[in-house]
Amino acid sequence: MVVLDATIVNIALPSAQQALGFANSDRQWVVTAYALSFGSLLLVGGRLGDMFSRKWVFITGLIGFAIASAIGGAAGSFLVLVAARALQGAFGAILAPAALGTLASTFRDPRERGRAFGVYGSVAAGGGAVGLILGGVLTQYLSWRWCLYVNLVFAAVALVGALAYIRGGRPANPPRMDWLGAVLACAGLFLVVFGFSRAETAGWTAALTLGSLVLGVVLLAGFVIAEQRVRHPLLPLRVILDRTRGGSYVALFISGIAIFGTFLFLTFYLQVVKGESPLNTGLLFLPMIGCILISSNLASIVGLAPRALIAAGMLLGAGGMAYLTQVTVTSSYISAVLPALLILGLGFGLIFATAINTATAGVAREDSGVASAMVNTMQQVGGSIGTSALSTIALSATANYLIAHHTGPLAPAIAATHGYTIAFGVSAGLLALGVILAIVMLPSRRRLAELRDAGVAAPAAPGPAPAAASPAAPAAPAQPQAEAIPVALCGCSPVITPAAGSSSGPGITRQAVRPGSGAGT
Repeated sequence: MVVLDATIVNIALPSAQQALGFANSDRQWVVTAYALSFGSLLLVGGRLGDMFSRKWVFITGLIGFAIASAIGGAAGSFLVLVAARALQGAFGAILAPAALGTLASTFRDPRERGRAFGVYGSVAAGGGAVGLILGGVLTQYLSWRWCLYVNLVFAAVALVGALAYIRGGRPANPPRMDWLGAVLACAGLFLVVFGFSRAETAGWTAALTLGSLVLGVVLLAGFVIAEQRVRHPLLPLRVILDRTRGGSYVALFISGIAIFGTFLFLTFYLQVVKGESPLNTGLLFLPMIGCILISSNLASIVGLAPRALIAAGMLLGAGGMAYLTQVTVTSSYISAVLPALLILGLGFGLIFATAINTATAGVAREDSGVASAMVNTMQQVGGSIGTSALSTIALSATANYLIAHHTGPLAPAIAATHGYTIAFGVSAGLLALGVILAIVMLPSRRRLAELRDAGVAAPAAPGPAPAAASPAAPAAPAQPQAEAIPVALCGCSPVITPAAGSSSGPGITRQAVRPGSGAGT
C-alpha cells in the first residue's frame, strides 16, 4: 500500500488536474507532498515502533493512511488533495517501519527469515510497477479518485490480519524519544528532499534549491553530532556503523535512484514517444515484475552471502541500464526494451531482498524499528534524488540535442529519447559503482562464518540455516556505554554493540569482548 501509492497517483495525475483545474506548475506537488512528509518523518516513525507496541503503531498507521486516502479521493480542490497526500506520507512514515520492524522481530529462524524477506522484497520492488498498472485500470475504467479510495480496501484487509495474527505488547524497557534528533533529522531530510524536488523545476543554481540543499546537509551533520551525545539517540550510530548494514543501506540508496529512474523515463518513453496508453504502459512492465518476484525469492534459497547476491544484482542492473541506452524512436519493445526489463527485474530482486534482510539483521530488538526506518529512508531519499537529478540531466540533454540538430517532424521525440538514454547511462554508472561498493563493504560467505565463530553479531546469509547454532549465553550485566569489538578480533572494521541485553540476529550470538575479561553476551 505504501510503495504502490508512490506511483499509482502518477497515472491518475492528468485526470486529477483536469477535474480540479490546477496549473501545470503545481501538479508536481501532488507527488512531492507525499515524498516530503514520508521521507522526513521515517526515523521518528521507526522510533515510535520501538517505544510502544509495534502492533498498535502498525494499526494506527493503517487507519491514518486509510483516512488520508479517503480525504484525498474526495478532494474538491487542489489544496485539499495536496494536504491529503502530505497526511498520507506522514502516516506512511509510521506504517512502513512498523511493518518491516514486525517482520524483522517475528522471523528469527534464518531459513524462515530469508523466505519472509524474499516475499517482502518482491512486494517492495514490485509495488511501484503494480501501481502503474492499477492506476491505469482504475483511471481508465472508474475515476482517478479510485486510485486513492483503493487504499481503503488494502487497509481493511491488513487491519483484519493485524488484529488476528500480530502479537502485541509494549517493550519492557522502551527507549525515549530524542526530540533534538527528531527535529534535526526531520528538518534536514525535508530540506534535502525539497531541494532536489525544486531542482527539477527551478534549476540547480536557484537560490532556494541551493539554500535548501546546503542547510539540509548542515542540519543532518548536526544530527550526527547530536546522536553521539544524547542519552537516547533517535538513530543509534551502532545501527549504521556496522560495515555490513552500512553496505546494505548504500545498496538500497543506489538501487532506489536507479529503479525510480527506470519507471519514470520508460513510462515517458512508452507513452510519449511510442504512443502507448497508460494501461498498456503498465502492462508492459509486467515482465519486470515477474523477474523481481522470481529473483527475490531465489535469493532466499541459493545460500550465497550478501556480497555475492548484491554485487550480482548490481551487475545485472548495470547491464540492463546499459542495454536501454540503445533505444531509439523506431526501436521495438520486443527487441529494445523487453530484454532490459528482464535483466533489471532479476537484478533488482536480488538487491532488494538481500539488502533489506542484511540491513535489519543483527540489530537489538529495541533498535529494529529504527533500522527498518533506515531501509525506507534510503529508498525514499534515493528515489527522490534520482527522480530530480536524472530528470534535470535528461532535460538538459534533450535541450542541447535540439539546439545542435536541425528541427523536423521527429525532432522532439528524437531529442526526448536522447535525454532518456543519457539518464539510463548515468544510472548504469551508478549501479556499476554499486558493484564495487558491495564487494568492498559487504562480507563474503567465509567472513560470515568467521564472524559467527568469533561470536560477532553479523547478519545471516539469506540462504539455508546453519546445521547447528550455538546456544545463547546468559546475559552479562548492562554496561553504561556501548563498547566496540577490537578490530583484531575479526580482521574487519569495528562493530558497535548495544550496551545492554540486546538480542542479536537469527541464530547468532552477539558478544562484546572487553580487555581483561571473558566474553560477555
